[in-house]
Amino acid sequence: MWLLRKAKSNPRFANIKYKKFVPSWNANEKYEPLEDFEHVDRGHFANKSLENLLPRDATTQELIPGVEVLNLTPKFGTEVRGVQISQLSNAGKDELALFVAQRGVVIFRDQDLRDQPLEVSENLGRYFGRPHIHPSDPTAYGHPEVFLVYREQHDYQFEELCNQRTTSTTWHTDVSYERQPAGTTFLGILQQPKSGGDTLYADTVQAYERLSPAFKQRLEGLTALHSSQEQAYGAQSRGGVGRRAPVQSIHPVVRTHPVTKQKSLFVNPEFTRHIVGFKKEESDYLLGFLYDLITKNGDLQIRARWEDGTITVWDNRRAVHSAVLDWEEETLRHCFRITPQAEKPVEN
Repeated sequence: MWLLRKAKSNPRFANIKYKKFVPSWNANEKYEPLEDFEHVDRGHFANKSLENLLPRDATTQELIPGVEVLNLTPKFGTEVRGVQISQLSNAGKDELALFVAQRGVVIFRDQDLRDQPLEVSENLGRYFGRPHIHPSDPTAYGHPEVFLVYREQHDYQFEELCNQRTTSTTWHTDVSYERQPAGTTFLGILQQPKSGGDTLYADTVQAYERLSPAFKQRLEGLTALHSSQEQAYGAQSRGGVGRRAPVQSIHPVVRTHPVTKQKSLFVNPEFTRHIVGFKKEESDYLLGFLYDLITKNGDLQIRARWEDGTITVWDNRRAVHSAVLDWEEETLRHCFRITPQAEKPVEN
């Protein structure tokens, strides 16, 4: 408890509204390398009618009063109001896994998960897969499965990304360097600026579908190396911790979703290092093309604007994302993330 009291008394965290989400770095917290596990996606068990997630009137088949569903684009991204994630039955959670896989990203408004005990969030995540404990970044004290995103207006990322680069975007798939990366993922807002600090999402399924048949064929069988080394070294250079040693994994460039059977591009600028078997110039050229396809096409993307109580749920196998570090007011961007791991990526 001494560490928790120390964190709460830190002047840096004086303006944090939800004290149980004060960022915690415990240098004595160490974990062994992750072992493989068998993962069966909960979407396999879902009722395709989604009646437990999005209830409808038995007679009219219209959504019951209070439940609103708005597709942000025809194929990617949906906003939902009137459904409380914390109250879903197991059947509703199964349908949530399917719905998120089908839409890529689902934005739920007016959620109460941040007001619940942290065990509620942990148990929610465990339902969808093995909980991931981040190897270097802050977590909630005593609850290492609750990952925290904490950004001040003048923190290192503003300085590095806004003063040294022409963009603040850092497109990535969460923990793609793990042998079994993330699947159905939850991000809840705790505090946010009045304007700015949004999250961008891009659809790697539709990105793959844009490619010509000949180009798709050329990608068949290609694999890429994903690494956490740079993230780990960067975190430790800023006073972070090393809960586990940095890891590298090789994944297919094109992966197939276990439930929808859709193919998607599984590379990202933050953690993918090179195409296995290619020379540097060849790898850089191909990855650069794929990154541009994903991150520079506005018709493959949505912009999730945070409102008080919002939780976004996305499928990390399909959607890449980036925070937007663009706000100017002296305030925090503080979020919590639950990151269940899924299966090892496969091409077919």
